[in-house]
Amino acid sequence: MSEPPFDCAVVGAGPAGLAAATAAAGEGLRVALVDAGPRPGGQFWRHAEGSTGAGQHDWATFTRLADALRRGIAAGLIHHVPLHQVWTVDRAGPAPFTLRLTPAYEGAGGEGPPVGQVAARAVVLCPGGYDRQLPVPGWTTPGVMAAGGVQALLKGQGTVAGRRVVVAGTGPFLLPVATGLAAAGARVVALCEAASPARWLRRPLAAAAVPGKAVEGAGYAAGLLRHRVPYLPRTVVTRVHGTQEVTAVTVERVDGSGRVVPGRTRRLDADLVAFGWGFTPSLELALALGADTERGADGSLVATVDTARRATVPGVYLAGEATGVGGAAKAVAEGELAGLTAAVDAGRPVSRRRGRRLAARIARAETFADAMHRAHPVPEHWTEWLSEETRLCRCEEVSVGDVQRAQDGLGAGDPRTAKLLARPGMGRCQGRVCGFATASLLASRAGRPVTGDDLRAPAKRPLGAPVTLAELAALPEPEEPGRPDGPEAPPPAPSVDTA
Repeated sequence: MSEPPFDCAVVGAGPAGLAAATAAAGEGLRVALVDAGPRPGGQFWRHAEGSTGAGQHDWATFTRLADALRRGIAAGLIHHVPLHQVWTVDRAGPAPFTLRLTPAYEGAGGEGPPVGQVAARAVVLCPGGYDRQLPVPGWTTPGVMAAGGVQALLKGQGTVAGRRVVVAGTGPFLLPVATGLAAAGARVVALCEAASPARWLRRPLAAAAVPGKAVEGAGYAAGLLRHRVPYLPRTVVTRVHGTQEVTAVTVERVDGSGRVVPGRTRRLDADLVAFGWGFTPSLELALALGADTERGADGSLVATVDTARRATVPGVYLAGEATGVGGAAKAVAEGELAGLTAAVDAGRPVSRRRGRRLAARIARAETFADAMHRAHPVPEHWTEWLSEETRLCRCEEVSVGDVQRAQDGLGAGDPRTAKLLARPGMGRCQGRVCGFATASLLASRAGRPVTGDDLRAPAKRPLGAPVTLAELAALPEPEEPGRPDGPEAPPPAPSVDTA
């Protein structure tokens, strides 16, 4: 891209990215908005062209942000780059950050040439997340999908992925998936929730921090009743049956820690299983830039930010699932605050009252999210559902037994060593699917909890997206030894007042 450096580059056009880009542009910054999707909205507001928002949640917020995006584009303040992924970020060149882009898929971008790079003085990362998966025997059988994938097909293409469906895992996200499928004509045989709804009673004040969530939950409960979807608490799918396709599942009752209760086993006929065990934030770019991370309330690795959404690297801001999974409303508030903070650091005057209001909204959302994660944890003893033959890493066809033997016989006590000796995480997904499960399995067998270091090892990847050899070969020659990695970022300006 031949233009001078943008004031800010926003990666991701979901709830957080839309809010960040429009907030920054609203304060006069020139913003580049890069997203892999063909249209803004991300996974939460995934929709077909011309959609009226039927079946979408909080569509009014999306239309408000989409209108602000169109105004920003018309004013020349926002340059929208759809159908492109950021595969790496350089720190040398005419601006502190050069984002290297690749088309989201071959032929993406229409008739125009693909955009190769974007230079910016600051970066707001709003990468979202993806479904966290726990393996069980048979989970690689055709007809087993991530709950988010099932919902994406339904929202984006109006496609129902199966006719007899079991939705299983833990967390509130299972509710819209089950009710959406039922409303579209599928028969939802059961919604299997590993936790007990009574866990919400342990923190009633935290659960009430965002009152609208209770109304939303009541709506989903009414939908389950209307479509006669059986809701089975403390129940998990421990085996998927079928060879060429899913034919049935075994469901079992578990106690509060995830141990199977003897004598409470059932078999349910199904042709689709939608698994959802929460979400894993996409932290490739944050880690590549050197941002600090920590283990979040839901057990996933999350980026460390201050109250104004600054990362620990100057000029880098994060919002949305990357700072902790908490829903679209939290992501919108975080994105707006991150965009305003980027504007403040660029010298623009920003309303302190607006910053305080957003910080308070985020704090309430974080309180609710913490209660949600504690009410719907990943079962502590889920690894006891596995057999040695269970496939752990789909890409490299590594079994649970392969990793166990590497741990017992070769001393592979951490995910990085296990990757080197048994190959989980070596395939195309680079540990995105199996990283959490591998870390959990190794830690469980060692009798210790999963740590941030366990999760950080499989999360670090040299490339944020697949690229061709031609794109790698086109990179400029490296700078001479001893030359600094580009201009040093200025110290941060006073923040939007969030005190």
